[in-house]
Amino acid sequence: MAKTALIIGATGLVGEQCLNELLASAAYEKVIALTRKKLALQNPKLQNIVTDFENLELIKDQLKADDIFCAMGTTIGKAGSKDAFRKVDFEIPLHVAQLSLWNGAKKFILVSTLGADAASLVFYSKTKGELEHALMDLKFESLVILRPSILLGDRKERRVGEEIGRFAAEKLSFLFAGPLKKYRGTPADLLGKLMVSMAQQKIKGVRILENEEILS
Repeated sequence: MAKTALIIGATGLVGEQCLNELLASAAYEKVIALTRKKLALQNPKLQNIVTDFENLELIKDQLKADDIFCAMGTTIGKAGSKDAFRKVDFEIPLHVAQLSLWNGAKKFILVSTLGADAASLVFYSKTKGELEHALMDLKFESLVILRPSILLGDRKERRVGEEIGRFAAEKLSFLFAGPLKKYRGTPADLLGKLMVSMAQQKIKGVRILENEEILS
């Protein structure tokens, strides 16, 4: 039976790929995308809900889906502060997860990051790890966590730090062999496809895919 998908982060590098895969998938008859600005994309399966994510309780009845996809993320530099970063990378995804679970969602597919660890001294990695743990506590029927390395693909906005890392990942990929394979760059289109394909598998509980497995 065809399902409904809900995605947040659909305008980002990975989210855009995931959204296209969802719209092309016969597994879904409806795809709900929560975005801050209206999408230019038109598709009969697509329902675009424009929100500032400040008052999600007001639209909670619209957040009904079988599978939830989260590719939401920013950088501290772009967000402007650690608090603003945490809101985007922790508070909003968790709130959407809570409301969608309340509405009966069964699966949650999360794009996290290599090195995510709630005990990390690095704020970025710590925040990502804390989100993972908070989602685990919600007890979705199925929670899939993907931990990619530097994302490869063309972003709409410049992220200088990522551009340097992406250049190294692309041009020096021959160096990332053996134990260093986990640091190889992760193509955004591959990740988008994997998000959708993992949602079709009969996974119970939590499944974490590190970058090596993502690339295999």
